[in-house]
Amino acid sequence: MSNAFQNYYTPPSSANWTGRVDGSDRSHLRWHQIVKSIHLDETENLSGRFVLLGYACDEGVIRNLGRAGAAKAPQTLRKSLSNLPVHQPQQTDIIDVGDIHCHDSNLEASQEALGEAVAHILKKGGFPIVLGGGHEVTFGHYLGLRKVSDKKIGIINFDAHFDIREPQDHKATSGTGFYQIAQQEERFHYLPIGIQQISNTQALFNTAQTYGVNWIEAQDFDVTNQVIIQDRLSSFIREIDQLYVTVDMDVFAAPYAPGVSAPAYNGILPNPFFISVFERIITSPKFVSIDFAELNPAYDIDNRTAKLAADLIFRIVKLL
Repeated sequence: MSNAFQNYYTPPSSANWTGRVDGSDRSHLRWHQIVKSIHLDETENLSGRFVLLGYACDEGVIRNLGRAGAAKAPQTLRKSLSNLPVHQPQQTDIIDVGDIHCHDSNLEASQEALGEAVAHILKKGGFPIVLGGGHEVTFGHYLGLRKVSDKKIGIINFDAHFDIREPQDHKATSGTGFYQIAQQEERFHYLPIGIQQISNTQALFNTAQTYGVNWIEAQDFDVTNQVIIQDRLSSFIREIDQLYVTVDMDVFAAPYAPGVSAPAYNGILPNPFFISVFERIITSPKFVSIDFAELNPAYDIDNRTAKLAADLIFRIVKLL
């Protein structure tokens, strides 16, 4: 790893993984009893392993005039994950490799560091699960994917927002990630799910159309449209080689996800239909990485948002 990377990297601590102990037999275990904390430089063969990497940054949210606090999300997510029961196969390994920070407000440098970390995990055969952080996590995550792959990367973004703003004064924010990616891709493969008309200006819809984006609005994400939605997913996944998924927690209705920078009172519901779509996506053989963005513990209620994100991570580890 580069010297520049080390400026933004904090190694993991096993002290972050504590919780209830019901016994030592595997049928009694919880995640905090099996997660291994390993310095990223010390990881060798990660084949078949899930690798938790925190992105403790909300500089992009601050630049985007949002509510600060998402930098605390990785630690909060670890707490919610710690007490999850172990239901995955015995051979499943979960590794925590620590956090990428943005101590000096240099968002761009922290995104480069994140990209370096993601690339390292992928090269070693691991499956990155990145714990954001603001949605500026997307561009850094993408940089890592591109460092190791020249294949067609498709991105499914569960989000109330397009996040396709053009950077002003060459400064990235939590809302510019997909615009930045579009500039680097010969063909932009992007499917946002959960878009809200009241959360995006007409200019953003126009920009999405300019780049050939097909989206699914929150009001249309319903079991009555399941055939159309499943067809859209099949068509999108068929056109790409690798699938990266990003989940912005503000896509969900505020009663389920109050702890975000920009809560959506009428967001999508984490109901059986959503779960069926999510599980369909993550069981695609093209699925290579995921991140969770915009959890803001300062505004969460009873850890609802953190628990929802933890539930989705639980499903990934159990099903893959």
